[in-house]
Order: sequence, then structure tokens, then C-alpha cells
Amino acid sequence: MPQGDLPPPDLTALLEQVEAAAPVDAIDVAGNELARMFDAVEVSLLVADHSGRSVVRLGRTPGPAGGRSHGTEHAQTVPLPGTVYENVLRTQRVEVQELPGGAQVTVPVTVRGDAIGVMELVLPFGPNGRHIAAMAGIGHFLGHILIANGRYTDLFEWGQRTTPMTLSAEIQLLPTSHTCEAGQFTVAGWLEPAATVAGDTFDYTLDRDTLHLSITDAAGHDVAAALLATVLVGALRNGRRRGLDLPAQAAGANDELARHSTAGQFVTGQLVRIDQMRETAVIVNAGHPRPLRLRDGRVEEIPLAVDMPFGVMPGRSFTVQPLSLRPGDRIVFVTDGMLERRAADLDIHATICDTADLHPREVVHALGAAVLGVTGGNLRDDATVLCLDWYGGSRRRRTEAGASHGRASAAQPCP
Repeated sequence: MPQGDLPPPDLTALLEQVEAAAPVDAIDVAGNELARMFDAVEVSLLVADHSGRSVVRLGRTPGPAGGRSHGTEHAQTVPLPGTVYENVLRTQRVEVQELPGGAQVTVPVTVRGDAIGVMELVLPFGPNGRHIAAMAGIGHFLGHILIANGRYTDLFEWGQRTTPMTLSAEIQLLPTSHTCEAGQFTVAGWLEPAATVAGDTFDYTLDRDTLHLSITDAAGHDVAAALLATVLVGALRNGRRRGLDLPAQAAGANDELARHSTAGQFVTGQLVRIDQMRETAVIVNAGHPRPLRLRDGRVEEIPLAVDMPFGVMPGRSFTVQPLSLRPGDRIVFVTDGMLERRAADLDIHATICDTADLHPREVVHALGAAVLGVTGGNLRDDATVLCLDWYGGSRRRRTEAGASHGRASAAQPCP
């Protein structure tokens, strides 16, 4: 069929086909429907793995030697550096590569800035602008399909695990998405090493008027630290969902941690609440490294008073401090694994400057890669980063905030 004769994609038909299929078949069904819509010779889904350094091609057809199999499922790992997949995930833009007699189109699969993977279509023609726009929209649609069906199967999770997860990493309570774009902000988090991380966590959630953030670091290593972290994050979520204010959430989580831990066990952390209507923020700093702020091209440590860590003393209260926040600010929260002795050669201020024009999703990966680089990949402690770009202004659509694609627009590059 000539390219100009392709009808607009029927998303209703696509959704009906996916809904009628079993969750494990959702991607195959979606691929078949997309192939029919665009007369594609081939449609593939590649999901981002948990390391952030590869994508994994999923399917039922065995791939090249070295791929993984799980029953009838197969996964082929493709390292990102230097590939079209790396560029599409970084920029969140469609790329078209000419082929003899057609084209390969690589489309970002994304939901609210979270780079889930890419969709790859091999077409027997060169797509026009209308086709590319339709494919970009379907990439977003496919992201929602993956998230919805991932609730019912471990297939996609299996595909993302290019390195086996330890028990300590398995039991961590983390947000289901590591990146979120909204009209007033973008937030992204990352942990290293992702497959074995034990005591570190980050968390965020958004309600009608408030953005809630946390970063925590449990004392110790392995499963014991993961259990401490899980108790604290679970207590914080429980308090938040009960409608407690920030002081009550901090005090309640501290008491729960003290109740369910032994002497000498504790968790450092920071809890942040941002009032999106008033554009103001407050923070609790429980024995944790101070965050860094990029403002007007300068990186500085945010001066905060330091409270005792969570779990040390039951029945105590925590100081709620103001956190200065201006449109254009980038705030980077870290755990002490980013600052440990073996990471002393990492100039974190310079790295934040060097990545000033990148999306927060890229910033946290760059900082993680930097600490792995200076330590030779031999981290003695988990290293976690949470990056917040604050755009401010009234609540509005993501595209109006300039945050939905490519590089972050808020943070100003360093001189």
C-alpha cells in the first residue's frame, strides 16, 4: 500500500485487541495490530533494563547466541552506548533511518517522561510527518499498555533483569516509575548498584496540590538494611495515606522504626513536601547529607539543620525547615554512597554543572555512572540520587512547561 494511502491508526481497535488478550500476550497482540496499521514488515519492543545501560528485545523467537530464555520467552540484551536506542531514549524523539526499499523507525515508549523502552518498526516505505506523529502517539499508548499489563505478569520484569536481583533489592519499596514529568516539575531517581541495592530508597507521589518526596539510607547492608528501609518507607506511606501532616508522618515513622528494630539500627533521610499552589517547600533532615541546588548557574549545598536519624529515639519530634524553591531550580538529593571515601575523586558539584542542560532522567544516570567510574564499579555502599527540576507557575499541561521532551529547560548551565 502506498504510504499516502495509510489510514489514521485506530487506537480503539488496538485497545480492544489488547484487552481481549491475556496479559502475557498483550505486547505480541499490540505488535501485530501495529504491523497491520502501518503495513510494517516487523515490529519489535525493546524495554530498558534495570541497569539503565541496555535495552532488551522481547519476543518468542530465539535471538542471537547469548540471549536468555524463559520457557517460550526470549530476551536479547542490546548495550545502549552508540546506538539509535540510546539517542531515542535520551531525547524522547522518533528517529527514522533509511533502509533499501523502506525505513526503520524507532519510537520512544514513555509515560510521563519515564523511558520505558522503544518500539522499532521496519516499514516498506519512507514515512511522512503524519505517520511519524501517529507512531509517536502510539509509543505513549504502548507505555500505558505495558504498565497496565505488567500488574498481572512477571514477564516484562523478567525481561528487564539483565543481572539477577538480590533478595535485598527485591524487597525494597520503590516507586513503580523512576521519572515523572508534570506541569510544574520533573523528578527522577536512580540507585546504584540497582540489582543489589539494600538500604537506600527514594520515593515520590503527587496528590491534588502537593508533591511528596523522600530519600533514605538505612544503616548496614544486605537484607537487614533492606528490611529497615522497607519498614520506614512503609510507615511514611501509611502516614501520608492516612492524611497526616509532615511532622506527624516523620514522628510516626520514627516510632514504627524504633518499634521494629534493635539497638544501633537507624535510617537517615530527608522528607520534602512542596505546596504546588503556594509554590513553597518544607523539609525534614534526619541525619542525612545535605542536598545540592543548581541555581543561576551555581551549585551550592543547601544549609539545613540536622536532626537525629529515624529510629534512634522513639517519641521524639522532627524539625520542619523551609526549603527555598524558585522557578529554574534544580535540587539534587543524594545518599552518602555518592560521597563515600572511595568516591572522593568524584567532583559532584562539577558533575551537576556539566549535566545542567540534561533532563533529570539523564542527570541521575550520569551521576550514577560517574560514581561507578571513580570507584571502579566497586561501591562499598549504595549510591542513590533524586533530582528535582522546579519550573513553578500555575498548574498546567506538561507541554506548556517545556518538560515533556528532550532536555530540561529549567536549569541554567554553569559558566
